[in-house]
Amino acid sequence: MTNDHAAAAATLGAAATPVSAAAPGTATTPGTATTPGTATTPGIAAGPDAAITPVTGLRRGAFLGYRWALLAFLLSGVAQICLAGLGVFRLQGQGLEAAGDTAFGPHMALGFAMAGIALLILILAVIARPGARAIAGSAVLVLLTSLVQSLLAGLGEDHAVYGALHALDGLLILGVAGYLYARARRQRI
Repeated sequence: MTNDHAAAAATLGAAATPVSAAAPGTATTPGTATTPGTATTPGIAAGPDAAITPVTGLRRGAFLGYRWALLAFLLSGVAQICLAGLGVFRLQGQGLEAAGDTAFGPHMALGFAMAGIALLILILAVIARPGARAIAGSAVLVLLTSLVQSLLAGLGEDHAVYGALHALDGLLILGVAGYLYARARRQRI
């Protein structure tokens, strides 16, 4: 810290650290300089989607759990697509009403399990605080898996267009989860 900065900080009673004079090992956000009268907090990034600085403890564990839960969710999504195809082709050549419940039973059970995983992802995201977009995306994931998918599946029994929207929503869900996972892989914790 230069003498001018030290004098300004002492005069205003604030601990200001310019970006260029940060101590080794201190986290700073690129492109943001502090002004006299503001305090910087190491480890806190500016803005909702700024780079997350390394942390330890509960947040680190929650972030690792968040990343693994997203991977499990994506792999479950691939299994969901396979189970939906299996259910459709198992119905072929059989009475639709008689075989419908048993043919799509595994698909439906895994869908409810994925809704639970999505809720776990949201909880872990809130604890880990990987950024505002990640938390909002996790909330959207819960909404789409638990509410929208069930609604569209129920409506799809009477109207085929809702069944098609159920499938498209499934692809949207996997897209959101894929985005969140790719974003989590780029972050360092």
